[in-house]
Amino acid sequence: MSEPSASLVTVRGCRVRLMRGGEGAPLVVLHGASGAMWLPFMDKLKRNFDVIAPEHPGFGQSDTPDWLDNIHDLAYFYLDFLAELKLSGVHLLGLSLGGWIAAELAVRSTARLASLTLAGAAGLQVGGVAQMDTFLGSDEQRLRAFFHDAKRADELIARVLRPELEDTALKNRATVAKLVWQPRDHDPHLAKWLHRIDVPTLLIWGDDDRLFPAEHARAYQRLIPGARLAVIPACGHALHIEKADEFAAEIEAFIGARQAAA
Repeated sequence: MSEPSASLVTVRGCRVRLMRGGEGAPLVVLHGASGAMWLPFMDKLKRNFDVIAPEHPGFGQSDTPDWLDNIHDLAYFYLDFLAELKLSGVHLLGLSLGGWIAAELAVRSTARLASLTLAGAAGLQVGGVAQMDTFLGSDEQRLRAFFHDAKRADELIARVLRPELEDTALKNRATVAKLVWQPRDHDPHLAKWLHRIDVPTLLIWGDDDRLFPAEHARAYQRLIPGARLAVIPACGHALHIEKADEFAAEIEAFIGARQAAA
């Protein structure tokens, strides 16, 4: 199979890095707070989909625009992004922070969406549920908390905590702090608008997610009409890395069932 392409695209004057590979219906992946990477689960999905993975404004090689103040700005940016690329029938997948952005986008408009998948998504406040604060502790401690399997955590740490990546990591961290610091990791107004999401929705979570425990998934399920919940056992927050095969299979089955019913 061909390697994914990498390019810079400009949307409303903001340049963002874009990774893309595969053929089929468009599947747009919004990354989490750790930044944009082409990961093994994307290679699995590109067998059946045109996988489109932008790097958010304020992250990595993408521009940091003056207008970027909050999650809502990214939701509107990605609506413009879908229009700029003339994408329709989009299967939108959001990972953690990207899941929050995807939910905010979908309550504003689902006109270009065919489905929505939120994986370990931030965005909601759930009372009485213990959560790890990702701004406390070292980068290594934070990454270890993403996993149920300590060996998988070791693999990611070796991959991303390298001196040549420090500048990018600091840029990403500063943008994350701007977006989620206060209120921490949620939008107090999001819950009252999730009923507007009118496309098939999959919620996919690891059963040992310490950042946004499964109670967050069930809260999303109560608020999004008809949302389906899949919980992957023996899996932490980084389910798309820790259980890439199961993760990709859940998404393929979900989208495939909807395509068959259409």
